[in-house]
Amino acid sequence: MNRELKILAAMVAVFVVAWTLPLGNPDVSNAILEAFKLLQWYVRHHTLACVVPAIFIAGAITTFLSQAAVMKHLGPRSPKRVAYPVAAVSGSILAVCSCSVLPMFAGIYRLGAGLGPATAFLYAGPAINVLAIFLTARVLGFDIGLARAACQEKAEK
Repeated sequence: MNRELKILAAMVAVFVVAWTLPLGNPDVSNAILEAFKLLQWYVRHHTLACVVPAIFIAGAITTFLSQAAVMKHLGPRSPKRVAYPVAAVSGSILAVCSCSVLPMFAGIYRLGAGLGPATAFLYAGPAINVLAIFLTARVLGFDIGLARAACQEKAEK
């Protein structure tokens, strides 16, 4: 019964918003139009350019990567001094954003990687990849980019 009340409350809320929304106001109409334009841009550029290839890469990981190799290097019983650096280097090789690395994380986790190494892969992908270092150097200056690269090198050892 509680679930039905929540659904009813959501439907009433949508109805009240639709009833009271001042669509005659040009600012409100423009804001709604711009929100849909932003959604369209996101779907056209980000989803097709990042998320769809990431799903294919995740499928390739689960198809072509043997479970024995994943268990040997990233599994819960593999030595931590091997598993974490392998996961971090594997993640840093891929120049992916935080939403694109999620399907790949799921792929190696399903193959049997331990939660710790899989999480290291998840964080290393967007945080310490080569593209992020060059972007840091371009936006914040060469010295900061060089420092980030040096700190990444020390962190991976």
